[in-house]
Amino acid sequence: MKKVLTTSLSALTVVMVPVLHSHADEFSYPVLQPSQSDFGGVGLIQMPTGRVAPEGEFNVGGTFNNEYYHYTVSLQLLPWLESTIRYTLVQDLLYSNDPSFSGDTKYTDKGIDFKIRLLEESYWIPETSLGVRDFGGTGLFDGEFIAASKHIGPFDFTVGVGWGYIGNSANLTGDKTASSDCNRNTEVKGKGGSVDFDRWYTGCSAIFGGLEYQSPWQPLRLKVEYDGNDYTSDFPVTRGGIDMSQDSKFNYGALYRLGNWGDLRLSYERGNTWTFGFNLNTNFNDLKAIWQDQPLPAYQKQTPRPNVNKSELSNEEWLELAQDLHKIAGYENPSIYSDSETVTVVAPQTKYRDRAEAHQRAGTLIANHVPEAKEYRLVETSNRQAITETRIDREQFVKVANHEYFDAKVEDATKVDVPESPKGSLIASSDKDWDISVAPTLQQSFGGSENFYMFNIGINAGANYWFGDHVELGGSVYFNIYDNYDKFLYEVPPDGTDLKRVRTLVRQYINDNPVRMNNLQLTWMDRLGDNWYSQAYGGYLEMMFGGVGTEILYRPQGSNWAVGVDANYVIQRDPDSQFGFFTEEVQFDPITNRDYRVQTGAITGHATVYYQPQWEWLPNTLFKISAGQYLTEDKGVTVDFSKQFDSGVIAGAFIAQTNLSAEEFGEGSYNKGFYVSIPFDIMTVKPSTNRATISWLPLTRDGGQMLNRKYQLFSVTDARYPWYGRKAMN
Repeated sequence: MKKVLTTSLSALTVVMVPVLHSHADEFSYPVLQPSQSDFGGVGLIQMPTGRVAPEGEFNVGGTFNNEYYHYTVSLQLLPWLESTIRYTLVQDLLYSNDPSFSGDTKYTDKGIDFKIRLLEESYWIPETSLGVRDFGGTGLFDGEFIAASKHIGPFDFTVGVGWGYIGNSANLTGDKTASSDCNRNTEVKGKGGSVDFDRWYTGCSAIFGGLEYQSPWQPLRLKVEYDGNDYTSDFPVTRGGIDMSQDSKFNYGALYRLGNWGDLRLSYERGNTWTFGFNLNTNFNDLKAIWQDQPLPAYQKQTPRPNVNKSELSNEEWLELAQDLHKIAGYENPSIYSDSETVTVVAPQTKYRDRAEAHQRAGTLIANHVPEAKEYRLVETSNRQAITETRIDREQFVKVANHEYFDAKVEDATKVDVPESPKGSLIASSDKDWDISVAPTLQQSFGGSENFYMFNIGINAGANYWFGDHVELGGSVYFNIYDNYDKFLYEVPPDGTDLKRVRTLVRQYINDNPVRMNNLQLTWMDRLGDNWYSQAYGGYLEMMFGGVGTEILYRPQGSNWAVGVDANYVIQRDPDSQFGFFTEEVQFDPITNRDYRVQTGAITGHATVYYQPQWEWLPNTLFKISAGQYLTEDKGVTVDFSKQFDSGVIAGAFIAQTNLSAEEFGEGSYNKGFYVSIPFDIMTVKPSTNRATISWLPLTRDGGQMLNRKYQLFSVTDARYPWYGRKAMN
């Protein structure tokens, strides 16, 4: 504690403050950190609290009792916004009443929750949040709440008001004699995916509360809560007649923390039910790269040789510079141009997300090899197209390299601009026009009728060859290692959808063909002007479709927005042939013994706006909004929102709302998905600009599906205003 040098009256005041202070004395108790509830998201046991986790906190959990198995993923997306995805397997109830449709698969509920922090905790004010549970789900657990939490010593007290599932005991408002849900209408929405705003803050409401106690033994925390639900409207009760009677309104729990990476939970709920749970967590802001990199070369102070022309340097000296730029500065297989004033390097940057690091290294190498040059020009390319140019003034760079002033940095000597044609003659270049690649792939979906988790894991082996700087011939072969899509026996379900099966034929492409040509196309790509880029392509564009297409992108240098348009004519590939296409729209499936329709020719494409907001309350985010026609010829809009954390990890989600009704689309009501993109350089010991992306879909359905194009010009031109290649901030 702080030493007090005051009068006796002041000393008495200071001594009393820690007793009333909202934070525990760190010398008496460990710091109490937010923990997860049964439903995912920061909370007590069944009930939420007013607290949120630190920004970037990522938590995966499972909770198990006799009635429900909850599987949750929670992410503190922003300091004020918590998001949770939850899958619940309802025990003793089948997915549907039609065994031929779902077999013995348990009834699966898919829900999305969010919590918004309204007030941060201060001396007098509790941390206060409002939230919605089961937003856009089937309605099994939908409810709303407002809750406030306050630290006092080792205790964290919570009081709140809940509606719907959270407030179904109606101890505040509502008439349970009129109906079990106080006329809220808690009927399960069979399709799921729709948002029923009319239910919000209606029906029964109840006060709930509780406390969490951090014991002096750091791993152990204890919880007790007063439950706002009475469980009379739970789905197992209303559909299956299962007894979920509540013998006590109080729930009790204990939590054991496994270091800083996980928790084990045990609780006794409703006075008659034991529940076990676990959580694994990390923080995307705190992940750091640990490299074994080549050291930054030292600047060698040299006096320019007045009688030496740069063109008189030997081929071996230029080749050595090119090799150093590749290995040390990350400019892969560079072309080097030179005239009497400048040295120009043209190459992609494949090593450093931090462009300042790359510029420092490249500038030092050029200064050491060619001290006569007055300007260094670094033209960064992608797919052999010039994206951006960085000009480094030698005189200013020398001051930076020699640390001639306080806080000297390479940005003081650089200017980023629209790329221009290289000056001077070509001195050195790479003659490597081909490339090969091998990459693991994972495709997955959750919550299907046939099986809860569907996935395939394999390897994509690819090769490409460039004819000059604008035309590429490339292809890839997919080798399937393992999958469980033999269980994916999708047929037109009882809800009666009859769309062309553009994605639900996935089993035939993957499980029935363990080795398959994934892509084989000819691509033309060019920079049409200072801010215009374009591509045209034709061939086998992805595993399921072939055809022709084009894309144009307008992206000003250094701008946080861009606009693009793509248009494609595609035909669905025949899964029974490596090179064939469907010629008849109506096909017959001998496994399900039913006819289905496929795509024998359609136009698909979108106009897309890309925007990285500069708003303080929405930092490091990207919106992609696309409008157009999808593969099954439905029309609509896809909104993709992603957040980048300090480490460079990107977490995002998308929804595609089309002109298909919920009945036409089928279960899920509209297409949606989630993804996490992880920089290679926080997983490996070498710096890299590459990424690994893990994505998952709630369901595989046919509506709202885009063509999986090999190249996206927004990614190709990323260096213009980096998003995927943004440097780490931690």
